[in-house]
Amino acid sequence: MPAYAVIGAQWGDEGKGKIIDFLAANASIVARYSGGNNAGHTVINDFGTFKFHLLPSGACWPHTTNIVGNGVVIDADVLLKEISETQGRLPHKLKLAVSDRAHLIMPYHVVLDQVEEKRRGRDAIGTTGRGVGPAYVDKVARSGLRAGELLNPEDMALRLPDIVHFKNEVITKIYGGTPVSLDEVFAKANRWAAELAPYIRPAEDIVSGALSGGENVILEGAQGSLLDLDHGTYPFVTSSNPTVGGALTGLGIGPRSFGGVAGVYKAYCTRVGSGPFPTELKDATGEMIRQKAKEFGTTTGRARRVGWFDSVAGRYSARVNGFDSMIVTRLDILDGFESIKVCVAYELDGQRTERFPIDAVLLDRCKPVYEEVPGWKGTTSGLTDPEQLPRGARDYISRLEELLGIPTSLISTGPRREETVVMRPLMG
Repeated sequence: MPAYAVIGAQWGDEGKGKIIDFLAANASIVARYSGGNNAGHTVINDFGTFKFHLLPSGACWPHTTNIVGNGVVIDADVLLKEISETQGRLPHKLKLAVSDRAHLIMPYHVVLDQVEEKRRGRDAIGTTGRGVGPAYVDKVARSGLRAGELLNPEDMALRLPDIVHFKNEVITKIYGGTPVSLDEVFAKANRWAAELAPYIRPAEDIVSGALSGGENVILEGAQGSLLDLDHGTYPFVTSSNPTVGGALTGLGIGPRSFGGVAGVYKAYCTRVGSGPFPTELKDATGEMIRQKAKEFGTTTGRARRVGWFDSVAGRYSARVNGFDSMIVTRLDILDGFESIKVCVAYELDGQRTERFPIDAVLLDRCKPVYEEVPGWKGTTSGLTDPEQLPRGARDYISRLEELLGIPTSLISTGPRREETVVMRPLMG
């Protein structure tokens, strides 16, 4: 039962969308298992440039069924807009199923996300303000609404008044915000029910059936492992589990389903929002990388913080997820550097450590210990043949393999689907 998990190994924005679009050529299903529209995956292929926030990144392949799993929280307005825009640009019918167990982001969740972040002031986490966190809070508090309930409007009509009344009390009395309109929430829910009904089904059964039939299934994570609610740099984390455990609970599959678990690593590091970032470059080099790579968020447009590759954090991600291979992206951005730095350890309170401290306060005190490696003069941009990689680029990849203890399966040399070097096949 070959399920192949493709997981962000850093703080997100590693280029998972491009990789999954490439791999989906040989997959019958791409299944998204976590997060909401606070994440964005960019896909560039023969049909153009797509920026997906909820649709899985296999949407552009005619043979691939795309699953939005139960672990995802859904802003139905965003999803419906993506469906419409994507379908309008494809020559084939978009194959999509939305789990009836996926929770809905309601209008009051968006309001709560924004007023809560505003109240934190200087201690703001850096959320996108799209209601993802509050939706997960309601899921855990057992007061959330699921996609399947849209198909039972009578039951929703009984639940919504009490929920909206309570949320409005929180919004107005605690945060001094503007209440949401119950009538407007009802109207949205009714529209969602009509437009999403063709896609809502027990999506987990589709995934299970494909695995039982021996079909290739790609499990698509959102954000990155270092933002995981349990295993990331808490409290500067997301509200779900982008790590491999999230794939199990977010799609209802078992661990024996896996044919492989690949970690996607950018050839350098980036981070969006607040939180510790030991290798951050606050100099001209960092700005040069940011501009060359156009490191601005797909979802928010915010400038990403940029730093050298952090192998301490990378090893931690590999251990937490059990990666059996790594995928390196944005290698072409490092073309032309005379030398490149790689963080091989930290200095914490005067002591060298190769352990990644999850405590955000400790990590913030860590100073990177760098190893400098030669760069390369040739270009990697657009290459597809491993033999054409410049010697310095091959040596850099080999050093990352040594530091992380895992082999490389793919190298991305540009944003387009075909700009990919296959070092060893990822899927059977």
